[in-house]
Amino acid sequence: MDMQRAKSAADTQASATPRQVALVRRACDLIDAQDCERMTLAQIAKALDASPWHLQRLFKRVMGVSPRDYADARRNAAFRAQLKNGDSIAQATYGAGYGSSSRVYERAERMLGMTPASYAKGGKGAVIAYDIVDSPLGRLLVAATAKGLCFLSLGRDDARLIKELQREFPQAQSITRDQHSIAQSVSVVIDFLEGKIPHAELPLDVRATAFQRRVWNELIAIPCGETRTYSEIAETMGVPRGQRAVGRACATNPVSLVIPCHRALREDGGLGGYRWGLEFKAALLEGEAEHPE
Repeated sequence: MDMQRAKSAADTQASATPRQVALVRRACDLIDAQDCERMTLAQIAKALDASPWHLQRLFKRVMGVSPRDYADARRNAAFRAQLKNGDSIAQATYGAGYGSSSRVYERAERMLGMTPASYAKGGKGAVIAYDIVDSPLGRLLVAATAKGLCFLSLGRDDARLIKELQREFPQAQSITRDQHSIAQSVSVVIDFLEGKIPHAELPLDVRATAFQRRVWNELIAIPCGETRTYSEIAETMGVPRGQRAVGRACATNPVSLVIPCHRALREDGGLGGYRWGLEFKAALLEGEAEHPE
């Protein structure tokens, strides 16, 4: 989650008074200022002269995530930024405010979807298998690590699809076309596109912030053949007026189809955006309308 944008968006939350929003922004500022072990909720509440229970509920209502998830996302972002800048795991660990490297490794799978060392250089160390096949919507690229699906893409040109995968994992240990090892995942996605199954249920190996996970879970919960507006998803999550943040979470989904962001529409019923173009989004929705869940 882009926390700077989230803090700005907090000012527009209709469900909270200006005074309440200001309190949450002060809490965010305290969390942002931490450069070592994070403050507890009780410590933050005491510094703001508020009750922990009230602050927890208000923070989640305005920001869409708990103070703990917000702090985790901030440290996660700092950790990744320092790794990308070339810092060692140890430097990034303490620079991001983790008390020990063991905490990073304990949380690595939830934070990054790979080990920290793999993520440090654009997926270095990751072994990725992929295949490209014909589908009802053109050429389909399916890619996975040993842990699960990590990337999907639709298009017309194989070379462009491969370049897109390489941009996503520029320093993977290997990116190999392997029809055999990826066959099961490809089969499931094709069955979904052909309307044989309502959901492409596959193990995933994707990175996500706490907010992205919440949005993606809401998308997965939408029945095949139905849609929700970005605003409706935001309301369900308890984030009134959070439709733009929901839209951004949809746009950053690397495994569209499995996480069906095509089922999210604009408030006026318009298609909105889609990473592969509105032609693909319209075709997916039309196909699902013929095979509702």
